[in-house]
Amino acid sequence: MTPFTYARAADAPAAVRLAEATAAAKYLGGGTNLVDLMREGIERPAALVDVTGLSRTIETRGDGSVVIGAAASNTAVAADMTIRAHYPLLARAILAGASSQIRNMATVGGNILQRTRCTYFYDDTGSRCNKRNPGQGCDAIHGFNRIHAILGSSALCVATHPSDMAVALAALDAVVHVRGAGGERTLPFVDLHRLPEAHPEIDTVLAPGELITAIELPAMSPAARSTYRKVRDRASYAFALVSVAAIVDTDGGAIRDVRLALGGVAHKPWRATKAETALRGQPATAANFRAAAEAELADAVPLRDNGFKIELARRAIVAVLGELTGVAA
Repeated sequence: MTPFTYARAADAPAAVRLAEATAAAKYLGGGTNLVDLMREGIERPAALVDVTGLSRTIETRGDGSVVIGAAASNTAVAADMTIRAHYPLLARAILAGASSQIRNMATVGGNILQRTRCTYFYDDTGSRCNKRNPGQGCDAIHGFNRIHAILGSSALCVATHPSDMAVALAALDAVVHVRGAGGERTLPFVDLHRLPEAHPEIDTVLAPGELITAIELPAMSPAARSTYRKVRDRASYAFALVSVAAIVDTDGGAIRDVRLALGGVAHKPWRATKAETALRGQPATAANFRAAAEAELADAVPLRDNGFKIELARRAIVAVLGELTGVAA
């Protein structure tokens, strides 16, 4: 392991100052992803800035929105009664991910910023990976690619984003609060992560040294129903083959509003905007659900081993929409 310095930040401004002092600094939350990558020699930070002392509060504002401190643990968010009552899909998504021990350690900020990765990313003994070594090549494209992306991939990377929480946040229209050397800013959660394009080694749009300080959840419509469904090879400790986060608001049998996000299919949490557009204002019917799913997946590009994901995603979307509207698939 490469030698590094360690400092604990008392607050967000102090964390940013500490990170600025060393070019190759990394923020350390629960460490459930970063420490693994350091142990494998993939990440080699010169300095670690411990940000576990930042806000862990889960606060409801007067307009009904909820602000979650970036240092809140995954377990605390999933157990919070406000989250469970008003944002049940977020609690379900968190509980669908990892083990209870990891959820106890992992922070909201760290979960969101975990690296998009696959088996080849970890294997530096002979496998080529453009995320690990830009320009090296991607062995997953012609290798074992059953779990890889069908949407938004590039010729340089076909890895999928691993976070369940992030898929729910994409569907919730969450807002990310960020602090950096230039001050504070916010951005829509759906704009935080990047598709691989020509630079798969860059996972997010954050500038060097920028720190996520909080996640804001807009108020939910009282009439909306929501859920999260994860399809995986085994019941625990497995990344999603396909997952669906959905929020549906109906009026007299018609879909007044809908928000959908998919996991396990792309390099980032995938907001299903084409399906949403196809559904808004339409009757809640199984035929319309299937048509919307097909519209979203029309641009899917399967690899040798993962073509089944297209049909799996279609069926998962239809099933979740049927569950939320009471329409038989």
